[in-house]
Amino acid sequence: MSRVLVVEDEAHLAQGLRFNLQAEGHAVEVAADGEAALDRLVEKKEPFDAVVLDVMLPGKSGFDVAALLREKKNYVPILMLTARGRPEDVLEGFASGADDYLAKPFELAILIARLESLLRRSVWMKDAGPARAAMIGDKMIADQTIGDQTRGDKTRPEPQGKPEAGGDTFSFAGKSIDFQELELRSLGNTIHLTVMEAEFLRYLVRSGGRVVSRKAILEDVWGLHEDTDTRAIDNFVVRLRRYIEEDPSSPKHLQTVRGVGYRFVAEPE
Repeated sequence: MSRVLVVEDEAHLAQGLRFNLQAEGHAVEVAADGEAALDRLVEKKEPFDAVVLDVMLPGKSGFDVAALLREKKNYVPILMLTARGRPEDVLEGFASGADDYLAKPFELAILIARLESLLRRSVWMKDAGPARAAMIGDKMIADQTIGDQTRGDKTRPEPQGKPEAGGDTFSFAGKSIDFQELELRSLGNTIHLTVMEAEFLRYLVRSGGRVVSRKAILEDVWGLHEDTDTRAIDNFVVRLRRYIEEDPSSPKHLQTVRGVGYRFVAEPE
């Protein structure tokens, strides 16, 4: 039996989720705000198999809760509930460490399906072996390889740099990105990536030095419409530059093409 924590301040919704998830065979606890959730998950270290986390909470928001959990090395799978019509919430949720999202209002069957998917991945991670699970925690690979999508008749050029055995590792300029383990290794240091950071990097690498527009990134990586506020993409780029650039203020690998978008250059001149 899976143990699920529902973090929701609307009592009728929280109790409805508790009732229906219990009917599906899960043990369900409810926290009415972010502080209560963090007390159970971080302070008391109660074991949960997944968290259903609302964004709009009194006090600490769902974004704050997710970010603090990841900061404390708590990698419980998080299904984030966002406000309808706010794709910016989706991007901010992924940036804070959420594993999946669902917009309100939602179909109960869809929420249950999304939650079951997260739980199955979590079980897979545990079955894959303790060493692997310890390395990557909740960082589960998406069911679909985002970077393989094509749009219209566009082609995907071969990536620059040096792909390594297995196709999930990419090396450039003394650095190595392991998309399977969600790690960036450089000069003996290891940076742990979120799922969305890894997918964004994978997408840029597979562009093969070609400029990709913000519109393409929104649609191909996050599945969002082009009218979404693109500042979230810019925030991702700023963070990734801190990871891969010697001087983030003068990037050589992750370049901005003003008025168009971004491109990844593995071997700048």
